[in-house]
Amino acid sequence: MTDFVVDARNLTKTYQMGDVEVNALRGLSITISPGEVIAIMGPSGSGKSTLMNMLGCLDRPSDGEYYLDGEDVAHMNDDQLADIRNRKVGFVFQQFNLLSRASALMNVELPLRYSMNGNNRQQKAKDALISVGLGDRIHHRPSELSGGQQQRAGVARALAADPPYLLMDEPFGALDALTRETLQQELINLKKQLKKTIVFVTHDIFEALLLGDRIAILHQGTLHQIDTKQEVLARPATEFVQDLFAKPARQLAHVRDGL
Repeated sequence: MTDFVVDARNLTKTYQMGDVEVNALRGLSITISPGEVIAIMGPSGSGKSTLMNMLGCLDRPSDGEYYLDGEDVAHMNDDQLADIRNRKVGFVFQQFNLLSRASALMNVELPLRYSMNGNNRQQKAKDALISVGLGDRIHHRPSELSGGQQQRAGVARALAADPPYLLMDEPFGALDALTRETLQQELINLKKQLKKTIVFVTHDIFEALLLGDRIAILHQGTLHQIDTKQEVLARPATEFVQDLFAKPARQLAHVRDGL
């Protein structure tokens, strides 16, 4: 057993691409405590998607250990993986993945269909929509919702089954700046209210600094650093991390100089 929600040790993931062996993750270790918000960053091809697949029980590592809430995920079969996903993990995707012909309420009910009867399921879905500010939009279809409202519906769907653990893949990346800022603040409020453990991928350094209790930086399948924003900014562990965070600092300096 473990005191961590996530306890991953020496995760390795290898894919065979014809005659070439590709190492998507290389001996990556990470622990996440209950209620933490972890921002995952890194360039394309750094291993972010592979790591999220591991953490979300969508795939197993080629080597290493992974415990989710104390359960040994690394050695589970496909049925066991599906079971722990349904019980423990909520997913929020960048493109929302809402059914176009279904209302917001019906979309949020979907993950509850196999675990609750109709009345309980509907009430749970309503409560989730109310919690993200969509109590007056429960019968609206996705086409009748703004981009920000669609994303809130996606968050409500992930919250409806009350999973202890949320995975968010660039949850605000497709939104305009004003809507993104509003939903970032709502995520902060949800974190305080619901005390969920959240892992999210972002390419936005400022979003990572705003929302993450800690920031994990990946490059070429290797975890270069996982630390608080204060530590990452003050004591970057590698030259790659230093360069990654130096660029936005230079950009801000140029903006200030131009004012």
